[in-house]
Parts: sequence; C-alpha cells; structure tokens
Amino acid sequence: MTTDIKAALRAQAIETPSWAYGNSGTRFKVFAQPGVPRDPFEKLADAAQVHAFTGIAPSVALHIPWDEVDDYAALSAHAAGLGLRIGAINSNVFQDDDYRLGSVTNPDARIRRKATDHLLACVDVMDATGSDTLKLWFSDGINYPGQDDLRARQDRLAEALSEVYDRLGEGQRFLLEYKLFEPAFYATDVPDWGTAYAHCVRLGEKAQVVVDTGHHAPGTNIEFIVAFLLREGRLGGFDFNSRFYADDDLMVGSADPFQLFRIMFEVVRGGGYGPESGVAFMLDQCHNIEPKIAGQIRSVMNVQEATAKALLVDTGALAAAQAAGDVLGANAVLMDAYNTDVRPLLAELRAEAGLEPDPMAAYARSGYFERVCAERVGGTQAGWGA
Repeated sequence: MTTDIKAALRAQAIETPSWAYGNSGTRFKVFAQPGVPRDPFEKLADAAQVHAFTGIAPSVALHIPWDEVDDYAALSAHAAGLGLRIGAINSNVFQDDDYRLGSVTNPDARIRRKATDHLLACVDVMDATGSDTLKLWFSDGINYPGQDDLRARQDRLAEALSEVYDRLGEGQRFLLEYKLFEPAFYATDVPDWGTAYAHCVRLGEKAQVVVDTGHHAPGTNIEFIVAFLLREGRLGGFDFNSRFYADDDLMVGSADPFQLFRIMFEVVRGGGYGPESGVAFMLDQCHNIEPKIAGQIRSVMNVQEATAKALLVDTGALAAAQAAGDVLGANAVLMDAYNTDVRPLLAELRAEAGLEPDPMAAYARSGYFERVCAERVGGTQAGWGA
C-alpha cells in the first residue's frame, strides 16, 4: 500500500501563482518586504525555488496585466530554463476605473467591449506561452437593490463568456470562478458554484468551474460541491487558500486542515486526482506578513500532507461500514487516516527523489533569500496593483 501511495504522490503537481511572490495585502495595508521580485522573470526565479525544494510545483500561473511582458515566448522559454512551465493565465477586469459598475456585465456597451477584448487578449497570451487554461474571475455585481437589472446582467455575462469560449483553441479551456461577495455586496454576478456551473454547461466541455476554497459562506460544505462537480465532469481546478471569516487568502490548510483533507478525499475518490483527471491544483494566496517563498513552500507541503492522508483512507473498510449503516465505524475510517502522521512518509519520498527531507529547513539554509535581498535593489517591486 505504501508503494502505491508513493507512486500517486509522485504524480502530484501544484501550481503556484506569480502574484504570491510580489507585495500584496489587505484593503488596509500592503507591507513591502525585502527581496521581492521586480518583474515576471524574477517571479519565475522565486517559483523555481519552491519547485526545487518540494519537487511538485512545476508550473506558475500568470496574471495579466500584472505579468505583462513584450515577449511572452521569451518568458515561457525563461520558465523552461528554470525547470518550470507557464500554467493558467488569469485575467484582470476588476482594477480599471472603467469597471466601477462592472466589466462584462456593465450597463455601458463600450466598457463591456473593453473587458471582453481583454479576455480575448489573454487567450492570445495562452497561445504565446503554451498555456492551456484561462481563469476568469469577475468582481461584477451591484451594491444596492434596483441599481441594475439582475437578469440583464446574466445575459451580458453569457454573451461575453460565449465570445471567449468561441475563441479558445484546440486543447484550451477556461475555468469560471465564483465568489459569494466582495466587492459587490448586494448581488454578485457569479456568486456561487451553481451559477458558474449553469453557464459552463450551456457553453460546452471547454468551460469548467474552479473552486476557490475561500469564496464561500461560513459553514459551506465545500467537499460536497467538489463531489458534485466531479460527478458532472465540470470540476476544472482549485484555487487553494484558507479563510476564517471571508476571502482571507491565508495559506492553505492553516485555518482548517481537516477541511482540506475532506476535500482531497473527495478528489481522490471521485477520480479528480492525477494528471489524467485534468483537475488543476493551484494556490491563490496573499502573503501579507509571512515571507513569500517560504509561505508558498509551506502551502505546497500542506496540500501534499492532506493528499497523503486522503490516499491512506481504507476505502474498502469505509464502503463496508457505509453499506452496513455503521455510522461510527465509517467515521472512524476517515479519522484514522486523518490522524496519521504522514510527515515521515513524505520525508522518505523526498529523499528518494534526491530532495532534502525538510523543504522549509533546506530553503532556509540555501541562502537564496539573503542573496535576492542584496541583488534586488532599485526598480519597482512587483505588487498586485491595488
């Protein structure tokens, strides 16, 4: 069994986000840190450190225009030289002044055109970098009853999504993200998985739903959503992070590691694990007070640990207990796996791959952080543009 689990864990790949390496924070303050990248090329260099010490973070998501460059083919080649590849391309239709009343759902046709053109340009970036995934998140919504027509906004959204869908090439897809609220408070245009799912089903197989684990109401059973979307073949990927209250964007597994385990168990049992599944495991976090690279390493390790525990579940014993109506027995099977300390197994797995058993300690000893602090002097540090 250990051999099978190790084989499954070797196939794991977790994508890190370029923006996590830059300065980011809350609405109240962004705390600048030393050694932060000044351009997308330096972001990739930092991401390569995460992959070097964990062995399972081979791709980096880009955010346009935060990661805009003159030559995307050159950026992709630079990534390859670092042992990485370009992952999902994330669009940004929420930070321009024109988008105060929405982007693709804005009542102004000129602004809707501008927003849709940006989404189409992101597909051009996909073509240039070799990315196969476009990630769409819309801050669109309204703050007051009567501010705009709820149904008309859905019509506008559907029109824009259809145009982007038709632009996708062979082997490309888009993932539609949802968020309960913020910055729209009365009604968000894509507030939940059902809305995202309905739009995707209407469009076709190249449209799938992405689950950001921080985008739900308190108490939401996220693993049920995961199970349902897997059953329907519409789960395209995750944006992993943690939350205590709202969209906190904390390190995945830091607030509720048991929830992360439950999600990963449904992924494993539902056929969503492994490269052949097509489900992308991406981080989407904001390292406001913790070091950027170390925060990403810890997050990757947290997902890896939850996955190892999910793979340890005795599915035969679980099925037998469920069939017998043994409530406590079935729960005990899950709890036994969750309470297993998988860190020695993962340390052994890393050693077998020629990596240091403890990625956090190895990174701290490497001196990389001290080196980039000394080298990255001058210029403008990368940030999220807020």
